[in-house]
Amino acid sequence: MQSTLFAEWKDITRETPYGAVAVKTEGRHFFVQRHGIPPLPPHRINYRGYIWALNALKVKEIIAVNSVGSLKPGLKPGSFVIPHDFLSFWDVPTFWDDEMKFTVPEMDEELRGRLSKACEDIGMERPASGIYVQTRGPRLETRAEVGVLKKMGDVVGMTMASEATLCIEAGIPYASICSVDNYCNGIVGRRLTMEEIGRTGLKSLGAIETLLKKLCEIK
Repeated sequence: MQSTLFAEWKDITRETPYGAVAVKTEGRHFFVQRHGIPPLPPHRINYRGYIWALNALKVKEIIAVNSVGSLKPGLKPGSFVIPHDFLSFWDVPTFWDDEMKFTVPEMDEELRGRLSKACEDIGMERPASGIYVQTRGPRLETRAEVGVLKKMGDVVGMTMASEATLCIEAGIPYASICSVDNYCNGIVGRRLTMEEIGRTGLKSLGAIETLLKKLCEIK
């Protein structure tokens, strides 16, 4: 599922200690396709590279778009979540491999509030708050795993917690708008399929693009 919203933005390349990163820019805004082109699976994404690049470009805040599965029957596909917290036990990235430094991981509440207000301004159904659980991927979670994770959080994805962690280390305010594209494996009676996930994500793409235009003031 690809958006054409940034197709006309200028392409630049930023060299980082973690390799070269492709960035699109328009005025004071920047866009990074986290999976790259051609796309890499979640466990191979160069998180440190593109967060380092955006920090070097002196971005003042980052708003991410993430696809998630719902762990709660009441949180239906086609809805949206702005996570207020996250859980990630696996492969936690860091910029501080050689330093004894620590952070208190917190989502940026001021940015979350402005993101929620922007959703209201364009008539998008008010996003829920929630706890984002990150798994490694690329496979989806088993029914047994979902049975455990639904006691811990509200949605599951494979990218946001890594980004949020690195942004906290870099001192960049970070918030995410999550598109709920499916119920997780076993949450409802019907069998989960990749086709269903794709269809729901495509339906939500228009609302996401409208939101991003609002946030970026794209005419």
